[in-house]
Amino acid sequence: MFGLPQGGDSPLSQAIAAVFWVLIAAIFIRALLSWFSIDPRNPLIEALNAVTEPILEPIRRFMPNLGLDLSPLIAIIVLEVVANIVVSRLG
Repeated sequence: MFGLPQGGDSPLSQAIAAVFWVLIAAIFIRALLSWFSIDPRNPLIEALNAVTEPILEPIRRFMPNLGLDLSPLIAIIVLEVVANIVVSRLG
């Protein structure tokens, strides 16, 4: 997990793989930072939320409330699968 998807050596497939990796890393970092009390107006937190919320919010709408937000885990799994499919098709 968290490795760049393999499958193509073209610059386009490498760029797409890098974008997916950045999204996955941002979601992982956001999940880790949620364990700490950090000012939500912090520019880093605002930037992280701006990048990850469009991915996490739709998942939250469809997931039942379990008392624990599992949307980052689901998002990372989905992004990994989609990244591997897209990169392998471009390969």
